[in-house]
Amino acid sequence: MLELRVLGDFQVTRDGEPLLLPPSRKTRALLAYLAVTGRQHQRERLCEIFWDIPDDPRGALRWSLSKIRQVLGADESVLAADRNAVALNVETDYARLAPLVKADLSSHPTEELEAVLASIRGGFLADLSLERCFDYEAWRQAIASEVEIVELGILRELVERLGNEPRRALPFAQRLRRLAPEDVRLAVEIEALEDKVRSAAAQATGRAPQSAPLAPPSKPAASPQDPGRAVQFCRALDGTRLAHASTGSGPAILRAAHWMSHLTFDWDSPIWRHWMRELSRHNRLVRYDERCNGLSQRHVVDISFETMVSDLECVVEATGIDRFTLLGLSQSCAVSIAYAIRHPEKLSGMILYGGYVKGWRARGDAGEIATREAVATLMRESWGKPNPMFRQAFCSMFIPGATHEHFAWMDDLMLRTVSPDDAWRLQNAFSVIDVSDLLEKVRVPTLVLHARDDNVAPVESGRTMAAGIPGARFIELDSQNHILLEGEPAFEEFIDHVRAFIAETAGA
Repeated sequence: MLELRVLGDFQVTRDGEPLLLPPSRKTRALLAYLAVTGRQHQRERLCEIFWDIPDDPRGALRWSLSKIRQVLGADESVLAADRNAVALNVETDYARLAPLVKADLSSHPTEELEAVLASIRGGFLADLSLERCFDYEAWRQAIASEVEIVELGILRELVERLGNEPRRALPFAQRLRRLAPEDVRLAVEIEALEDKVRSAAAQATGRAPQSAPLAPPSKPAASPQDPGRAVQFCRALDGTRLAHASTGSGPAILRAAHWMSHLTFDWDSPIWRHWMRELSRHNRLVRYDERCNGLSQRHVVDISFETMVSDLECVVEATGIDRFTLLGLSQSCAVSIAYAIRHPEKLSGMILYGGYVKGWRARGDAGEIATREAVATLMRESWGKPNPMFRQAFCSMFIPGATHEHFAWMDDLMLRTVSPDDAWRLQNAFSVIDVSDLLEKVRVPTLVLHARDDNVAPVESGRTMAAGIPGARFIELDSQNHILLEGEPAFEEFIDHVRAFIAETAGA
């Protein structure tokens, strides 16, 4: 039996024995791509994904297909290729995991979950990244995130399900600990499981339980303020999996989700890391990735405004915070306003930065609509690709003050956080937001901040928002950046105002 193993380093096996693969990384990546997608692809599209136009892409594709046929050997019939299209029908280990991406794991048998975990030997196609093949890399990264989410979900499900079988649950808890080393609560659970295993062993031998640990001690639990990978998951009302995380301690701030976020990658990125570091310094900061973004579920059908508000409600319930400051950024300001009206009892206050009352299409400015539609079209075609014109225009719109380092990190941010189609769909969804009828209904203390020369959301949007919310304060920051950069005075001023506002309202 021929099988492709893609959950880890790429392997092709026949009856369990690994086969010799072509030395060409692109050929191996093409083989994996055809097998995992399991559908017919036009040759022209495969050439666009894997080869540059100045080369001979059709010739390169023919050469790679000939090498793939050599790997398949007696199973060559599973490869269907004509002059126009190519398809491959081969069993992969990912095919057994894929049904769990959107599934309720609690309804699946323990043995099935254990079998899927056993098949995950590492990251999805961990040894087959192709930095210059941006469409392929975006696809690989998206599925890698799905695999990571499923692995974390299965491990958490099994640790909880097998709580009464500590010897069986312990290896899963330890594996989960390696993926989430900063999860302090998990460290406590592991210690409890180890104590139960030692006690059971002592009872079986008639000896007193030893105090020495069952396994070499793991590194000390990190401070809750450390930028950890303690990602947890909850379900939205429609079953969509939402990733959330918490850092720091003190009065709680919940950041309503905005697009282009990734709970773990953001800590490495100079685009966002200073935001999390400063907001976590004196407070507990709760974040979550918006649906279709980061570690939350990708390629979700429903991205309506109402669903985004509902997702925020689900995250609040999952994290168990009773009272907090709600922080809205960009389009999540509108989501925050809708939440504040529904749940004023939850909020000590609300901070809105860079937001708008109406999306760019709802504002009705013909010139702005034409410009943003052009950007949206470029977005669908050029997202995550080495297109200097698009990268320059897109990054300059959000961060006019960006350095070359920021441009490079913005490329990674685009690639890792959201797919081209989802980016385009989200931008269209944001364009029709209109909360103008909700502003007067807000009954919580509100601070509105806005960069004076913001190109994404005009400063007038912030002024209009503050004027419509009863008692809201408005502060104009001296910056042209929609995403405030580390080191610029406007970011320091933003943080000072946030801390003063929370100190004033959190105890009220």
